Amino acid sequence: MGNILYTAAIILVILWAIGFLGYNAGGIIHILLVIALIAVILRVIRGK
Repeated sequence: MGNILYTAAIILVILWAIGFLGYNAGGIIHILLVIALIAVILRVIRGK
C-alpha cells in the first residue's frame, strides 16, 4: 500500500507541474499538489 501511495504522490506532483507550467487550471491543480505533499509527508513520518 505504501508503494502505491508514494507512486500516486509522484504522479500528482508531475501532473501539478505540467498543469502549473502549461495551463491555468485554477485551484484543482493546487489541491492535487496538497494531496501529493500530504502523501509524501505521511510516508516520511512512517519511516518506510
